[in-house]
Amino acid sequence: MRISELSATSGVPVATIKYYLRERLLPEGERTSPTQASYGASHVQRLGVIRALVDAGVGIAGVRKVIGVLEEPPENPYDLLGAANAAVTPVVDGDLDVTAATALLERMGGSPVDCFPDQLRAVAQALATLDRAGFTVPPSVMDSYVTHLAAIGEAELAATPETSMDDAVRYVVLGTALVEPLILALRRVGEQIAASRRFSAEG
Repeated sequence: MRISELSATSGVPVATIKYYLRERLLPEGERTSPTQASYGASHVQRLGVIRALVDAGVGIAGVRKVIGVLEEPPENPYDLLGAANAAVTPVVDGDLDVTAATALLERMGGSPVDCFPDQLRAVAQALATLDRAGFTVPPSVMDSYVTHLAAIGEAELAATPETSMDDAVRYVVLGTALVEPLILALRRVGEQIAASRRFSAEG
């Protein structure tokens, strides 16, 4: 298909497709003439990935890292998971005390050697932000976070496709970038449901 047809099929404007081509986020089409190229289903799929990431708030630099993982995935599943997560995890700069983050990691059944440094630092930064705001997560609530998020991690890993490395990378990367907003939205829904039940019962 020509670029205009690719645009119509994917819903992405031609100008945006050309930008992705210049940024090498989208592979070149097959040249049919000096000024024309033909595109296929793989381009439609790649555009779907790019747009999904952009819509989820991932910047172009993050999208480029994701594309890099898709094009050259690590052979080791553990390294694959780390690379995929790192592609959509913001880099945390500066010195951070990871003591409290490490304690949470251990409560989830892991240790620092089980977790990529950027992930541990992201937890440490989140805890530091809470501390600066003077907000303390109640112990019972933190217990729930630890228990249920560890279970979510196990369930998601168990559901990782084994059909191909590309399918696994797409699942991990898109699952990280696109499912986290869903988890946050469901958390808020859960609070509303709990509040409705509690206050209805009290009423």
